Amino acid sequence: MGDQPLSLAERAAKVLATADGREKTALSRRYAADWAASRAGTGPDISIGTAEPPVHPARPDRPELLHPRDVPKRKPGSEAGRIALLHAVAHIELNAVDLHWDIIARFSHVPMPLGFFDDWVKAADEESKHFNLMCDCLEALGSHYGALPAHAGMWRAAEDTADDLMGRLAVVPMVLEARGLDVTPGMIGVFRKAGITQAVEALEVIYAEEVAHVAYGSKWFNFLCGRDDLDPKEVFHTLVRKYFHGALKPPFNEEKRADAGLPPDFYWPLADQVKPLPGW
Repeated sequence: MGDQPLSLAERAAKVLATADGREKTALSRRYAADWAASRAGTGPDISIGTAEPPVHPARPDRPELLHPRDVPKRKPGSEAGRIALLHAVAHIELNAVDLHWDIIARFSHVPMPLGFFDDWVKAADEESKHFNLMCDCLEALGSHYGALPAHAGMWRAAEDTADDLMGRLAVVPMVLEARGLDVTPGMIGVFRKAGITQAVEALEVIYAEEVAHVAYGSKWFNFLCGRDDLDPKEVFHTLVRKYFHGALKPPFNEEKRADAGLPPDFYWPLADQVKPLPGW
């Protein structure tokens, strides 16, 4: 008999332990394909299993990671500003790859339907594609991921919710990824105005697929609330106030948030009522 295939949780931990962005996303996509084949009965049977994920995912030497307040402001009207914007999105997408594999590895001991794992593997696969799309856009403009400093605070949500699955679902997909639905249309407009078709097309793919990622968060958050006979709205407000540092920033993309299963009475009570400055 051959060796047993790695469990899904073990695969997740291997993605988290891979530093280079292109290598990380290639491994992520291969493991996602393996999982899909296993679920379809066309590949080796992969168990959920358990694993010890790292506290922090492996990262390349570049980009330099700075405190959020020290990251230079982006001015998207210039080519340098547009490159900085693409770089920031690439960084967000790479963190998202790790966040989705981390929820699998870190919470594989929690009894959940197989559909939970299907959703987060699919999300990790799509975030891997998104990272590579952004890298391709950067390289087409003569830059690359790692050329500019990036935000060091993005993993904080994972650390803060390392022992709380409901907290993780509330903060990562239902707050952080929902923010992407709010700001991506404006970014698409920046690149459309500049005539950079490749970036417009890449961001439109990201925008379309991120709705599902927010929806996965909402679906499984509501599932857990239902299992414990809890009021989802009240629990969401409590967990976001506990784990998210700061108020939510309008304007909100209410249509896409609704498509993702996020009603306004979830997020408006947590909003900063002061009109935000342009940018994000």
